[in-house]
Amino acid sequence: MNRWIKNIHHIVVPPVCVLCGASGANELDLCVDCRRDLPRLRNGCARCALPLSSSTEALCGACQHQPPAFERCLSLFNYQPPVDHLLLGLKFHSRLELARVLGQLMARWLTYACETPPGLLIPVPLHPQRLRERGFNQALELARPIARALNLPLDVHRCHRRHMTTAQMNLPRSQRLKNVKGAFGVNGPVSGHVVIVDDVMTTGSTAHELAKCLLNAGASSVEVWVYARTS
Repeated sequence: MNRWIKNIHHIVVPPVCVLCGASGANELDLCVDCRRDLPRLRNGCARCALPLSSSTEALCGACQHQPPAFERCLSLFNYQPPVDHLLLGLKFHSRLELARVLGQLMARWLTYACETPPGLLIPVPLHPQRLRERGFNQALELARPIARALNLPLDVHRCHRRHMTTAQMNLPRSQRLKNVKGAFGVNGPVSGHVVIVDDVMTTGSTAHELAKCLLNAGASSVEVWVYARTS
């Protein structure tokens, strides 16, 4: 029945590419050419997904020296055009339809990239004041289509922001870990394998701090899924 309704929807409202306006393909709001041009992450650090110059490297220097609290990060794209514009359009211009198409792409990729499904998806929480200002949490909107497509439990109440933090993009790398230190809290115990969902990973400081909290609350392991990874 759901498949029938979906087919009817695509007949009545055919998909349109969010990048160029051409007809979408494969039930996505992306055309074949624009989808082909998306900057897929090919060689990433096995721990933090940092793009590496060689496929023979397993870990980046930072992860060899001081590995993060999370077990690994899966990222579908490099943070380059047009993916950066799509994520910024969602985050700062309330284009929620972009979360749908990005989520569909991520879910299809994770079907192959994720060997062991997690017991819980947790979007990186926003502080209540930031949530009121923006009107939505972009990490949650990006996590919804993944949870729905892969039939995974999504928990929006397990974690919270203890205090407002300066936007990470406005800080130099050296100050980002300090900025988020103690920023998160976990409501109640956690168990099993947990995945944190966010839009972009830059230094990994936010994911590292939240992963520490989840491990301290009882999670056996923590993984991170992001849509794009910066260099």
